[in-house]
Amino acid sequence: MFTRRRFLLTLPALAALPRAVPEAAAQRSGIFTGRFRSAPQPPQPSFVYFGTDTAKGIARGIYISRFDPATGALSHPQLAAETARPSFLATSQQEAGQRFLYAVNELDTAGAVTSFRMNPATGALVKINQVSSGGGGPCYISLDATFRTAFVANYLGASVSTYSIQPGGALEGPVEHLDYREPPFGPRGPNSVRQDSSHPHSTHLSPDNRFLLVSDLGTDKISIFTVDAAHAKLGPPTMFSVGHPGAGPRHIAFHPNGRWVYSINELDSTIDRFLWTTTSSRTAPHALLINTDEVIKTIAHDFPAAKNTAAELAISADGNFLYASNRGEDTLVVYAIADEGPLTLIQRIPCGGRTPRQFTLDRSGRWLLCGNQDSGTVTVFRRDGATGKLMGPVHSMPLDSVFFTLFA
Repeated sequence: MFTRRRFLLTLPALAALPRAVPEAAAQRSGIFTGRFRSAPQPPQPSFVYFGTDTAKGIARGIYISRFDPATGALSHPQLAAETARPSFLATSQQEAGQRFLYAVNELDTAGAVTSFRMNPATGALVKINQVSSGGGGPCYISLDATFRTAFVANYLGASVSTYSIQPGGALEGPVEHLDYREPPFGPRGPNSVRQDSSHPHSTHLSPDNRFLLVSDLGTDKISIFTVDAAHAKLGPPTMFSVGHPGAGPRHIAFHPNGRWVYSINELDSTIDRFLWTTTSSRTAPHALLINTDEVIKTIAHDFPAAKNTAAELAISADGNFLYASNRGEDTLVVYAIADEGPLTLIQRIPCGGRTPRQFTLDRSGRWLLCGNQDSGTVTVFRRDGATGKLMGPVHSMPLDSVFFTLFA
């Protein structure tokens, strides 16, 4: 069905038509001949980095493979950098011929953040520097759109730290360190085991780069800060409570329209949808999450809720489908996103391993890579862009205790 939203999504393509028509006419008139035209080139292989749990098994740090977008195949992983428990990764864009990768080192007491310089030809990583994360168990790192500031969530340390990124890629800081055990953060949620303290689990930038959203598993809250990226500073927080206590918000994803925010909740295996609105003021910017009271279970109705924790979510580039993972049920679930934002389940498929902590879509949207932490595998699924459904796994690559997958 051709809806209003799908019509709006086609506008960029329609805008390109006036340029395409003269070229087609020129080809028919003979201005362009076959000898001046080259055949379409196949997509080039890209790098994929993997963070691993070095406290278990034989993993030693960050690994790298080449990904073939024509077949979905991964080359045998090679060690790119030896570093302790790199559980979450982020990369900058290339600038002045240089590109950088940042990893949190998820150590329980002395968490750290490490910066690397990427070799553009081989993908090899050269360590630049390492700084304290400001707390134990750093589990998430994000970079602002200007690549001047980094934000880290310390799960065990109940804190958030900010860093200034220097021109050569080095991290400086923490510039700010926010203790989530102090007001206005809290109080704790009702799950006495998992919500024993504040547990920031992600730091996510808004699409306009003006706000930082922090999901706190321990308090069932999402805090919103204004961002001063030039100085790695955050404004006073606005606290927002999810509608069902004990949810344990983990990660969020913005819809491409910039108006809908989806939150995956680890503890009760649900997804919430919120409306996102901001003021245009430059001097006093303000953002607000509005609860739509739409709560979707990620696990099957007959699967024991106590045996599952929801993990990751992602939205396709066209905005039509949302993907999520379940650890325990060990599934990937696919939802169609309706024109007004609600989710409808269209597929539940085994992840091809155990404990799908994180997954990612490739740039073409044709493939999904899933890291299965406890089975030591990365599974590759083919994605149908029209239906959103996954097929596979079509490939499975052994990799010990895989935490994270990142296309670069």
